[in-house]
Amino acid sequence: MVDSIKAQAEAVFPEVVRLRRTIHAHPELAFEEHETARLVAETLRPLGLDVQTGLAETGVVATLDGGHPGPTVLLRADMDALPIQEANTFDFASKRPGKMHACGHDAHTASLLGTAMILHRLRDRVHGTVRLLFQPSEERLPGGAPAMIDAGVLAADGHRAPEAVFGQHVMPELEAGHIGVRPGMYMASADEVFITVHGEGGHAAEPHTLRADAVLVAAQIVVALQSIVSRHCPPDVPSILSLGKVVADGATNVLPEAVHMEGTFRAMDEAWRERAHDLIRRTVQQTARAHGAEADVRIDVGYPALYNHPAPTDLTRAAALDYVGPERTVDLDPWFASEDFAYYLRECPGTMYRLGTRNEAEGITHGLHTPRFTVDEDALRVGAGFMAYLAWRWGVAQTGEGP
Repeated sequence: MVDSIKAQAEAVFPEVVRLRRTIHAHPELAFEEHETARLVAETLRPLGLDVQTGLAETGVVATLDGGHPGPTVLLRADMDALPIQEANTFDFASKRPGKMHACGHDAHTASLLGTAMILHRLRDRVHGTVRLLFQPSEERLPGGAPAMIDAGVLAADGHRAPEAVFGQHVMPELEAGHIGVRPGMYMASADEVFITVHGEGGHAAEPHTLRADAVLVAAQIVVALQSIVSRHCPPDVPSILSLGKVVADGATNVLPEAVHMEGTFRAMDEAWRERAHDLIRRTVQQTARAHGAEADVRIDVGYPALYNHPAPTDLTRAAALDYVGPERTVDLDPWFASEDFAYYLRECPGTMYRLGTRNEAEGITHGLHTPRFTVDEDALRVGAGFMAYLAWRWGVAQTGEGP
């Protein structure tokens, strides 16, 4: 089956590249993916699949029934772009100012469309049902995954409910065509922290006349917050608290009444995450009061930590060894980015793996969420083919047919 899928992946590769370039040139932000969803549906319908549109506003789900009875597996791609001005100059660069596919969702969507084409051509050899999910709004809270779950993508819906979910994410640090896997906790939860320190404004030459200097208090809070991870987090739990924005809108001779700060808190343990929220609030408020000020704290709860389940991850690793070989199968380190794919994994066993897409045409690898990010399109051969092989292999494994 490996050879058959690779042959079909090669056959559909030009169309996958065309789709990726079309999507890349016309990026759409979260819950605005109307044109992308239309392209997805128009590509899937000629394959004779059952196609549902309009889920969670712009989501698309297609169902492929294999030629043999078996389980249902769900394959997911995300469709939204980022509010970034693209700096690339190739002819399919973004045609929409301030919008760019800087996280590879164009490659995710095109790859899954290629997977659909491959499985359609080989459906007589597929065991069970494959549900292909094209999701909106991965990049913006609260994320499209909860909305798609509410829309029933994990329900039975006339077939067996999905017994496994698989997601693929590009990795520019990994050589094109390599597959990276990691069992257990892989990606962090991500919460946004907003702090406002209220002091008393006045002349910078007379700080002694003020109830509290909000700038000084904010500086004390920044330092105090660093003790939360270093002194309260269990040493075996990865966690990060960073403040990336501090706005004290005063002047050389003006102390402002308030200082605004924003940051991110990330963790790979849900119990610690909840405890840390309380510690953040308490540390901010008590530090402010100790210096005669007051402080407001708001924590916007983001995506949960992403846990890759053992059996699907083990199967992904075994499938990668067969499909790309041991020299191109990589064990991943934890990644402190966050992904709303974690919501699916809270409801259903599954795994998120990485597809190497390193492009060194200019001698530089540009990272995710940067204006020059792109992918080596040769990786799309593996992107489409490996996910098709993964779906097929899960089906035969669950029916006892063996690989």
